[in-house]
Amino acid sequence: MHTRNEAAEIFRQLAEGLGRSGTPEFYSTLVEQLASLLGVDHALIAVVTESNMATTLAVWTDGGHQTNVSYPLAGTPCETVIGREPCLYSCDVQARFPEDELLCQLGAESYMGLPLFSADGSAIGLLAVLSNQPMQLDGLESEILRIVAAQASAELSRSQAEQALRRSEKVARESERRLNTLLNHLPGMAYRRLNDRHWTMQLVSQGVEALTGYYPDELLDNRVQSFASLIHEADQERLYPMVQKAIQQREPYRAVYRLHHRDGSCRWVWEQGQAVMGSAGHVAYLEGFISDVTDQQESQRVQDAVVQVASTVTSRVGDDYFHQLIATLATLLEAGAGFIALLDQPVPPRSSGAAHKSTLLTATTAHTVSLVAGGKLLGNQTFMLCGTPAEKVVLEGESVVKSGQTFMLPGTSFSTQAWIGRRLDNANGDAIGVMMVFYQAPLTTNAFATSVLQILSTGAATELERRRDHRHMHRLAYTDGTTGLPNRARFIELLASMGRDAATQDDSLSLLLLDIRRFKEVNDLHGHQVGDQLLATVAKRLQQANLPKSAVARLSGDEFTILLPSVEDDYLQDVMLQLCELIKRPIQLDHRVFNLDVSIGVASYPSDVSDAGELFNAASIALHHAKRRDNSVCPYTQTMRHALERRQWMTERLHQAVLERRLELYFQPQFSLKDKTLTGAEALCRWYDSEWGWVSPGEFIPLAEERGLIRLLGDWVLEEAASQLSVWQASNTPLPGRLSINISAQQFADPQLTAHVAKLTACVPSCAIALELTESDFMRDPDQAVMITRSMRKAGYALFIDDFGTGYSSLSYLRRFAADALKIDISFVRDMLDNHHDRAIVQTIIAMANTLEMKTLAEGVENPAQADLLAKMGCSEAQGYWFGRPLPADEFAAMWLTP
Repeated sequence: MHTRNEAAEIFRQLAEGLGRSGTPEFYSTLVEQLASLLGVDHALIAVVTESNMATTLAVWTDGGHQTNVSYPLAGTPCETVIGREPCLYSCDVQARFPEDELLCQLGAESYMGLPLFSADGSAIGLLAVLSNQPMQLDGLESEILRIVAAQASAELSRSQAEQALRRSEKVARESERRLNTLLNHLPGMAYRRLNDRHWTMQLVSQGVEALTGYYPDELLDNRVQSFASLIHEADQERLYPMVQKAIQQREPYRAVYRLHHRDGSCRWVWEQGQAVMGSAGHVAYLEGFISDVTDQQESQRVQDAVVQVASTVTSRVGDDYFHQLIATLATLLEAGAGFIALLDQPVPPRSSGAAHKSTLLTATTAHTVSLVAGGKLLGNQTFMLCGTPAEKVVLEGESVVKSGQTFMLPGTSFSTQAWIGRRLDNANGDAIGVMMVFYQAPLTTNAFATSVLQILSTGAATELERRRDHRHMHRLAYTDGTTGLPNRARFIELLASMGRDAATQDDSLSLLLLDIRRFKEVNDLHGHQVGDQLLATVAKRLQQANLPKSAVARLSGDEFTILLPSVEDDYLQDVMLQLCELIKRPIQLDHRVFNLDVSIGVASYPSDVSDAGELFNAASIALHHAKRRDNSVCPYTQTMRHALERRQWMTERLHQAVLERRLELYFQPQFSLKDKTLTGAEALCRWYDSEWGWVSPGEFIPLAEERGLIRLLGDWVLEEAASQLSVWQASNTPLPGRLSINISAQQFADPQLTAHVAKLTACVPSCAIALELTESDFMRDPDQAVMITRSMRKAGYALFIDDFGTGYSSLSYLRRFAADALKIDISFVRDMLDNHHDRAIVQTIIAMANTLEMKTLAEGVENPAQADLLAKMGCSEAQGYWFGRPLPADEFAAMWLTP
């Protein structure tokens, strides 16, 4: 069911789409808006040919326009639409029509189709909407489809009429006999007339009779009536000058106007024609085609009226909505009075065989919620249903009395003898009210008024139902369906209300934000049903906690919040510990036992924030820190906000620095411990920011990994390092051995890493590069690591396992890794002179590497004693401040590469 605001917006968008009538994009706009307004996946408009084929005029599917196609109707749900009433297959449409390939391609589950009719009532096309889910259409959506189908029918009839006219003109040049035959079979009226003030007809097709009520020979040469005299007086003044202007500009003329019918009624017509010039350059005659567009104009009139009413009441709520609605309707429909009334009891839908007796109604009285008479809003009245027009409306759904039955409006002296009424139903189809307009004079027509009431009745019924069941609506709007707790919307209101109270009373207010750790794993492993049961259990425990005056809510997913007024810091700490214990208690569901853990962020007003409205943001920051540091509880501090802001700013500035290539590579030499010769270097990324100065790699590299920038940064390092090697080579100062380049775990997860590295370092041979990956990163996916390392070795790259000894490596995998060297972590080298445990670990790593035929490279060597001991242990190479600090490329070359 659509809300009042949604209905108004729908009619506004619908009016915009239908306003493109006569333009090339009409059909494509129509299907796109249909899909959007009805929430369906596919929509199409097609024209049907005599060969039982359908050719689409516009197709919308999967969020975009598609190329038009032709397809046979046989065996499709579209075949059942042509020549029949609207056809709905709410589900399993593919199973019903297994031979329909288009349904299969679209993946449609449901189908709704309506036939498109020409002016003479023949089926000429179809309108269809399809959904990949079962489809249920309410009254408003069905009415939208009906209006769109009527407008599409009119547009298709009009375009076919244009095509027919062009065909007739060609035939006319070939044969007068053929022209007459064609004209007399066209829907509408074809003509040839003089360009005089009477628009004297020289040739009129048989269609003129249906259009005007006059026979062709009665209009020829103005024998009974001139054609100009049939034009509505209000349209004559604009129509004749418009035609003359088009003639002067040698252009066709097109116009919509009204014609008086012989029976006294008026018909809306659409005319297109052009002047045929004589040899002397004067107008010989006018020829063209006129078709009846009364239905289309009435449809457009209804749409305009609905949009006008909807736009008038869009911002209204409650009683004001009903007052404005019925007042606008009475004015628009030129009625003397009107009311919207609510029944005292809903009236269930009636079976077709039930006798229409008032005693069968469950409702006995009605109460007006808005009553207008003579342009004035009157006081509401309660009246008995029996014997009133309102009773007939409830029984019949819609009731029209054009004259003859006098009715005195309740509580007024307003006497009526004509009325139009529409029943207002709730979502279950039960009658809950009526909407009626009344006239003091007899009605001459009612189609426009009944259409407007029919469309607007949905919105009025929705508002009545909201009034009737406001508590239910409030619960739906403000309660979480899974846990029964207040939802996010209600929490925002509670925070604002309790925050105002705290500020007014000079009191405190604390906000606790709780997040169930690794809850997504529960949903992934056991399903959302189990997850929902766990959330409901947690919610119940939170509600049962002894927290006076508190407010508990579920925000979304596995996130809960608690508002605590008037609490001291010590008590707040006790509360958080109590909550942790409550949530961590085992939860048994069937035969499973779940042990949950929780992170809690907490902030308080006024100690942490100066405005209670900032509590949620502050608690969110605290929760973020609690989850990052794996803490159960984390109180908010301003330092956290500053740290978070710095991380955000640093992310943005780092991204920009990488894109603008404002980073720099430093190079640290690596030496042989045996002969103290240079064996290579390690490329180290450095960042100097214009505002912050030098930023530590220990800060910006983990940030790049966390924020998804490490691949971009790693690609820059690879490309820049290879470029520098190429420069040194070209300068006759090549780097001995290999240049070590660090690879992140995210880069190493790419199965195509070898090819990617080769592309970035294409300017140097692969043997000049060694790629370093930490031990823990190797072990994230050992099998893939084996595959990638072997591919790397095959391509000629060397592979070093960095920070070896700090993680856990399976010896079986270590043997399979195609690694060239193990880098002994600095943490072992630093204290190995004084710590026999570290010395034993270093000795073990060296022995292991020798057994696996790998070399070893020690990091962080800072004094000669460390270097000597490592050499005695059999370590191959080393790097550290004792041998040389990291230097920019030019300084490194000057110190280590210059002969």
